[in-house]
Amino acid sequence: MTGSDADRRWSESMPTAYEQYLVPVLFRPFAEDLAARAVALHPRRILELAAGTGVLTSELLAAAPSAEVTATDLNEAMVAFGADRAPGAVWRQADAQRLPFPDGADGGFDLVVCQFGVMFFPDRVAAFTEVRRVLAPGGRFLFTTWGPLGTHAFDAAVQAGLERAFPTDPPRFLRTVPHGYADPAVVAADLAAAGFTVEEERELTLEGRAASAADVALGFLTGTPVRAAVEDRGDAASVRATVVAEVTARLGPGPVTAPMTAYVFRGAA
Repeated sequence: MTGSDADRRWSESMPTAYEQYLVPVLFRPFAEDLAARAVALHPRRILELAAGTGVLTSELLAAAPSAEVTATDLNEAMVAFGADRAPGAVWRQADAQRLPFPDGADGGFDLVVCQFGVMFFPDRVAAFTEVRRVLAPGGRFLFTTWGPLGTHAFDAAVQAGLERAFPTDPPRFLRTVPHGYADPAVVAADLAAAGFTVEEERELTLEGRAASAADVALGFLTGTPVRAAVEDRGDAASVRATVVAEVTARLGPGPVTAPMTAYVFRGAA
């Protein structure tokens, strides 16, 4: 497994670390915001893509208790973890580029949501076209994507630590995947190519709060595909110490508060 495939792989042991160290800091603030935006659209049937461990799923269930929520993820380990965490949703393993749902004209979803998952889709126009297919007439597609790496203090600090640990060939997951879809003009063009009308495009900066810089570093090194890249290169313990030291030097020992920038898009089918 090489290249982009390696950057996207998730092992069964990752969801626990991802949930413990990264979800409260990086993802819950945006999940709360995205759920509020979703509820304002008054959806009856919601489809979530790349649901991960279910942080947005839980927020949707709490904010829209009368809505039917179907949560999907490509990774079976994430689906199993999320189904246990947010059992009020219907959970299914699904590829966003080949959704296992009928056309929207036959009773589709009112709303499709995706929090920080579109960056992982190998063919975004194909995935967006599938989203449009399963939406009911007049349905909406609401999602977030991270801004440039430099606008996310936690990720930038971790990447600096990786570059310090591997000065000649650092892991590029953070640059190429989470922050690899950070041009709003490109995102808007992909939506248009899939037949969407862009109703909203908004830059949003929220603060993340972590108990310590070491926790954030540990989350990336054990709960994301960075783990595989580090383990493939050798001395994981030494790398962890270097990354923790760099993140701590940049952000302080903790508690840590730092800004994170994302883009919110809403498309109409």
